[in-house]
Amino acid sequence: MNRIFSGVQPTGNLHLGNYLGAVRNWVTLQNDYECVFCIVDMHAITLWQDPAALKAHTREVAAAMLAAGVDAKKHILFNQSQNPDHAQLAWIFNCVARIGWLNRMTQFKDKAGKNRENASVGLYAYPNLMSADILVYKATHVPVGEDQKQHLELARDTAQKFNSDYGVEFFPLPEPLILGSATRVMSLRDGAKKMSKSDESDYSRINMTDDADTISLKLKKAKTDPLPLPDSVEGLEGRPEAANLLDIWAALSDGTRAAAIERFAGRQFSEFKKELTDLAVAVLGPINSEMKRYLADPAAIDAVLKSGAERARALSAPILAEAENLVGFLRP
Repeated sequence: MNRIFSGVQPTGNLHLGNYLGAVRNWVTLQNDYECVFCIVDMHAITLWQDPAALKAHTREVAAAMLAAGVDAKKHILFNQSQNPDHAQLAWIFNCVARIGWLNRMTQFKDKAGKNRENASVGLYAYPNLMSADILVYKATHVPVGEDQKQHLELARDTAQKFNSDYGVEFFPLPEPLILGSATRVMSLRDGAKKMSKSDESDYSRINMTDDADTISLKLKKAKTDPLPLPDSVEGLEGRPEAANLLDIWAALSDGTRAAAIERFAGRQFSEFKKELTDLAVAVLGPINSEMKRYLADPAAIDAVLKSGAERARALSAPILAEAENLVGFLRP
């Protein structure tokens, strides 16, 4: 069976974009792949994190994944820092990947901003850690959003160069899986910006921890335009907020943008938002309740992550050992 690796950063509560673009797809993919799901806390500290908040967010993300249907008994769920094999292989990849490759990574430019000289080395080099995350398990497929495709290409390039440097066919070239109708959910306050945990306005996103009243309020306040909903895809031209809300409806209903347009053509946003709220609450409400149940027992969450890390290392240890042998590291 093909193996999937996928990770999410614990830098705040998961939101609707994470659920529709990633977590929901992970639950579906469990039926067809061997899955390794990772809460990438090592990636998180490329930007400074409050230590207590990082621990809390790691548990919250784990709770959200479990509540959404990730099966931690059949598959593997753990936090990255519990398996040092990731960092060990990342150092090898630091010596395989080229500076020019990292210089082309647009996410570093976006996150570092104008103050690039003050950015951490970790922020610059973290695509090599991402490559190690994937390849230390010899994952064959990686579910990614459009904004992560470049990093997966780097992982493929790194695997190929390692294989070429050492004259082997050792690491696979992982393939991207871009799934679903809402792989890129946009902000509720600005349809041109991606929904993000880091946005200052909590009204820009629906968090997985939001209750029904909060979801209703956020969708009621979601930015729109004065026109009725369009009757064709072409009618969405220049209307990013309308497109975003229709795409959210489509994803939550397991439908398409075209079907959403057909259903709501010519209707006012106020009417559409009421139906969208009912749908969002119906889908997210049970997950919210399950999350609260998990978070009431943090020791149980920690036990799941510990067990997952042990199983993850059982997979990664022989792969890392062979990679080190190929490099020429002496081991007793």
